[in-house]
Order: sequence, then C-alpha cells, then structure tokens
Amino acid sequence: MTTRRLPLAVSEEPSRPAGEPVRDLDLLQVGDLAKQAGKTVRAIHLYEELGLLKAHDRSKGRYRLFTPDALIRVRWISKLQNLGLSLSEIQELVREQEGSGSAPVAAQKLRDVYLKQLAETRHKIEALRELEVELVDSLTYLTVCDSACESAVPVHSCPTCERHPERPQAPELVTAVHLT
Repeated sequence: MTTRRLPLAVSEEPSRPAGEPVRDLDLLQVGDLAKQAGKTVRAIHLYEELGLLKAHDRSKGRYRLFTPDALIRVRWISKLQNLGLSLSEIQELVREQEGSGSAPVAAQKLRDVYLKQLAETRHKIEALRELEVELVDSLTYLTVCDSACESAVPVHSCPTCERHPERPQAPELVTAVHLT
C-alpha cells in the first residue's frame, strides 16, 4: 500500500481547478489530513460522524481518503469553533445549507450566521480592549510600587497605599487581590 499525501504545504490552497477530477495522488489519509489541519484523528472521525466532513474513498487497506478540499472544510469548522459556534451549531448550519434549495437562500442563511458572529466578535474585541486598558493601568500602578514601596509595608495596605498620591484608589485588578 502506498501512502497518499497532499503535495502542498498547509498554507497553500489546492491548485486543482473546480470541477477537475481528483487524482489518487491528491488524496489524503485521515492521519495526514489531521496533521495538516492541526487536529487529531479522533476529531476528523467526529466531524465525519456528525456529517460535517465526508471521506472521498477508502484505500485498499480500508483507510479513509480525503480530497484536498477536506482540509479547507476542516479549517472552516475550526474557524467557526473559534468564533464560538459549537459542533452541533455547525452541524445545524451544514444541514440548513444542504436544505436551502437555492443558492440565494443558502447565502442569506450563511450571511445571517456570519453577521451574528461578527457582532459578537466585535463585542468581545471591545471587552478585550477595555481589559487591556485596565491591565496597562494596573501594571503602571504596580510599577510605582516596585520603586516606591518599602519592604516593611504590609501587603494588605497596597490598595490604599500613600505612595500613589496621584491615584488615591488602586485599579480593581490590584484592589480585588487584597479583598476577602
């Protein structure tokens, strides 16, 4: 039995034009697909079980073989998971796409999901920006402690330290550590 590997690096897109038949040399065994996608073989099998991915064929040794497009599909699944969709939500999205009946309906359903995820992503980004500001503020506050505090100052006095006249109240990320 010969090992069939995709002759492309992970960052490259398949060079096979749409509609061109898949050659045996282009097919990937499940382990190769998993490795190139940064997933486990078990994850690939799970995607198959859920109907998110389909093997193209089986080898003489009964190994699952996938087309180069499967790599793109696995990356798509990963991106949707990174956006916060569960596998069951992705499964539902796939079912809706397959049952749409027409390209415009399928596109609208996909657009609706992506618009919702975009709004949620923007909200998360804003929350992370606010957290970034608070972290910088806390680090600035704590940097003054490095140069101004004396070793004899008890740790419980940090939130109300007199060594910060410009800042009577410590940031919450500093204050909350000392609360019980």
